Amino acid sequence: MTGCAVRHTAHRWTKRDRHRYYRQPQSRQLAAMKIVLAPDSFKGSLSAERVCAAVESGLRRVLPDAEIVKRPMADGGEGTLDAVLTAQSASGSARRKQALVKNAAGQSAEAAYALIKHGIYEAAVIEVAQIVGIEDAHNMAVPVAERSTYGVGELVRLLLAEGIRHFFVGLGGTSTNDGGAGLLAALGVKFTGTFRRDIAPSPNGLTKLISVDVTGLDARLADCEITLLSDVNNPLTGERGATAIFGPQKGVAQHDIGKLDAVIDAYADRLEAALQRRAKDRPGAGAAGGLGYALQLLGATFESGAQTVARMVGLADACKGADWLITGEGRSDTQTLLGKTPFAAAQIARQHGNAALKATLISGGVDATALAVLNETFNGGCFSIVPGPMALDQAVIRAPELLANAAEQIARLLGLGRR
Repeated sequence: MTGCAVRHTAHRWTKRDRHRYYRQPQSRQLAAMKIVLAPDSFKGSLSAERVCAAVESGLRRVLPDAEIVKRPMADGGEGTLDAVLTAQSASGSARRKQALVKNAAGQSAEAAYALIKHGIYEAAVIEVAQIVGIEDAHNMAVPVAERSTYGVGELVRLLLAEGIRHFFVGLGGTSTNDGGAGLLAALGVKFTGTFRRDIAPSPNGLTKLISVDVTGLDARLADCEITLLSDVNNPLTGERGATAIFGPQKGVAQHDIGKLDAVIDAYADRLEAALQRRAKDRPGAGAAGGLGYALQLLGATFESGAQTVARMVGLADACKGADWLITGEGRSDTQTLLGKTPFAAAQIARQHGNAALKATLISGGVDATALAVLNETFNGGCFSIVPGPMALDQAVIRAPELLANAAEQIARLLGLGRR
C-alpha cells in the first residue's frame, strides 16, 4: 500500500442528509420507548386518571409513537376507588356500586364502593373518604366534635348482608375524629351514658360515656378478612396520636386537643375492657381519626396503601420492559419517601422495568431542601409543574396545561440526552 492517504470523495451534506443522520436513529429509538405513567392524584385539583391524560398529551407532542401505559395510582386515600375501577373494569373484574348511608354529619348520602375478584371470592373496596371525606363540604359544615363514622359501619353491615367477607378499606382523607365509635355503633356496639341512655357515637357524645355493651356486635365479623390501606403508623392517643397530629386539619382547635384526646383515651379504655382486646397503642390505630383503631379491634390488618393499590392495578406487569416511569403527586418532600405513591411506584418499576429505567417525579411543588434525598429514588429528575410565581387558585385551574407543558419539556430533554 502506498503512503498516500486514502482520499474520500467530498460530499456536501444537504439539510435532508443531516436530518436523516441525526434525527432518524433518535426517532426510532424514542418511538420504541415504553413509558409507564403511575401518578397519584393532585389533591384538590386533578384525579390520577386526569393527571395521566395531561402528562400523556405533553409527551405525545415529542414522542407521538412511544408506547405509553397508564396506571393511575393511590395510596389508600382519595382516588383509591377510581384507581382500582379504572384498572379492573375493562376486564370485567370490578364493578362500581352505590349505597345510601350517613355521611359524617349524619345526613343520608350516596357513597360509591367497588366489588372486585379476590381469588375465588368477591371483595369490597371501600374508600372511607367517599363517606366521611374531608373534601366534602357537607361533612365539614358541622363541628368535628359532632362528626361520626357511623356511615362507614352502615356500609360494612350492608355488605355483610350481601355475603361479602373480604374487605379492603382505604383510610385516607377523613374528616372524623371519633375513634371509630360510629363504625362500631352501626355494627352493634352500644354506648350509653347516665341512666343507660344511648349516646351519640361522636366526640361530643363520648364525653358522656359511662358503659359499653358489645354483646350485640355483628357475629358475621368473626368470619371476615379486613385489610386496611394506609401508611399512617400513629397510635390512637398521645403526642403522636390521631387528635394531636391530624385533629387540627379537621377543625380541632389547639386548646381542645388535650381535652378531646382524653375523651378518646377514656372511650378506648372502656371499649377494650368490654372486648377484652387491646389496640390503642398499635401502629396505625390513629389512622382516619381512630378508624384504624376500631377496625384493628375487629381483627383488621394493615398493608401499605400504595403497594396494595399497585398490586390491584397491575403496576408490576405494566412495568415489564419499561424504559421510563413518570409518577407524581400534589406536593413532594421527604414524606414522599415514607411509602407514598411515587416512592412505591419507583420501587416497583425498578424491580420489573429495564435495567436502565429512569424514574421521574412531577409534582405541583417540590421542596428544594428535599431534592438531594429525592434524587436517590427518582434518578430521572424531580420537577415542579409551576414555571414561576403563581397564585394557588390559578395553579389548580391550569393544572392540566401545566402538567402537559412540563411533560413535553422533560421529553425534549430526554430526547437531547439520547442522541
